[in-house]
Parts: sequence; structure tokens; C-alpha cells
Amino acid sequence: MSLPRADRRLAVLLRGCAGLAAAIVLLILLFLLKESLPVLQHVALSRFVSDASWHPLQGLYRLTPMLAATLYATLGAVLLAAPLGIASALFSRYYAPPLLAAGYRRMIELLAGIPSVVYGFWGLTTLAPLIGRLHPPGVSLLTGMLVLALMILPTVALTVDAALAAVPVAYLRSAAALGLSRWGSIGGVALPAARPGIAAGILLAAGRAIGETMAVLMVTGNVVQLPRNLFDPVRTLTANIALEMAYATGDHRAALFVSGLALMLLVLVLVATAELFSKQHCHV
Repeated sequence: MSLPRADRRLAVLLRGCAGLAAAIVLLILLFLLKESLPVLQHVALSRFVSDASWHPLQGLYRLTPMLAATLYATLGAVLLAAPLGIASALFSRYYAPPLLAAGYRRMIELLAGIPSVVYGFWGLTTLAPLIGRLHPPGVSLLTGMLVLALMILPTVALTVDAALAAVPVAYLRSAAALGLSRWGSIGGVALPAARPGIAAGILLAAGRAIGETMAVLMVTGNVVQLPRNLFDPVRTLTANIALEMAYATGDHRAALFVSGLALMLLVLVLVATAELFSKQHCHV
């Protein structure tokens, strides 16, 4: 049976939009690769891991400390924000009175709209001095984790809330009819049913944390080193690009594009992980 004309037009429009989005991603990858080629043609990829340090003007291109700082900061932020975001969504969806839940969601949406530079400025002027009293200098990997966690918390909370709202009410009513408690219905029915949406929200938040620039630049100290503990100042890949791109030329500039290429690959790995998780959930 053929589709109505309006449906066919909508299908063509949606395919065109999907193709355009894929083309944009491909063009970004090609652009990053093209700009990285000047240094990749005579510098082996292994040197970006094995060189003694990051001094492009001296021919040293080690990205390992900045890649490690990026991954540590992202992982720490996700580990902090994910349980808090899920708990926030559960509170607003199942425990809070309707009026309080509506106001709570508006507050979370407001947090999501605050510019990253504001989070960074607050972290630099308030959070870093507090941490500095415990362990100088204050601007550190831990500060970056905490600021990033605060930034991605609204993303996790809102996406998990939307995933829980999509769970059919009949599931919860059936669980209640079987005598399950409220938490039994939530933990045994709602959360498993919303698992793909929850995973997508956490991975989306992780992608934002990986790509965040301004806030981490202000609160992590910008020292190129492998962190030995949470109180060490570090520099992430995004902060490195922002700090050095303005004056970089030649191989130095190309090496910064290699950093951007590494960030893009990290995001693609997150997307692939989300897709794999979704397929495994569908097969269960």
C-alpha cells in the first residue's frame, strides 16, 4: 500500500535532513584531517604519545597529558552527575507534588541555560579558593571535575526525566496491581524501561564534558602534566587549543588540529557506544 503524498514528502524531507547532518559530520572530519596532514606527513602518530613533552616549537608533540586530563575530568564529572541527575529526575517525576515538580524542572532548565563562562568564573572565584584551603593551588583536576559535573547535571536530569515520562503508565499501574511498592515499581519497571534514554542522556552529558572549553580553561590550572592526584593542575585538549591557536603557525597549528581530531574521535566513540548499547537492549 502506497503512502499518502504528504507522508512521502515528509519522508523525503527527513531523509534529506539526515543526509545533511551526516554530510556535515563527514566534512568536519575531512577538514580536521586536511588541517592535520602537514604535521602527520612527517610526524608519526606514536610520537603524540611517546614524545618527552608538549613543545611544538621544539618538535615535541606529546598529547598524552592533555588527553588523560580530558578523560579524567570527563569521567569524574559523569560519575558525580549521573547518580545526582537520575535521583533528581526520579524526585521530580515520582515523589514531588505536581506544583513543586514543575518549579523544580524550571530551575533545572535554568541551570542548563547558564553560559559555561559563568560556571567557570564561579569555579575560579569561589570553588577554587575553597579547594585551595584543603590543598593548594586550588585550580586543579578536582575543580574541573566539580564544575563540569555541575554543568552536565541539568543535561542528565532533563534527559532522564524525559525518558521516565515516556514509560507507559500502564506499566506502573500493572506493577502496583501486583502489590509492588513505589520503589519496587520504579526500580523494577520504570528504570529498566527507560534504560536506553538514561544511557543516551549520560553519553550526551559526557560528550558535552569532553568538548567543554571555557570553564575548564579557567579552573584547571593549565599545566601540561600527567596528574598524580586530584589536586594537581592540568590542561585539557580543548583548553590547549583555545590557549595556543591564536599564535600557532605551521606544524604547531597542525598539531592543534590533531588535538581537535582526537576530540572528534572521542565523541564518535561515545556515539558508537550508545548505538551498541541500544542494539544490545533491543536484543534482550
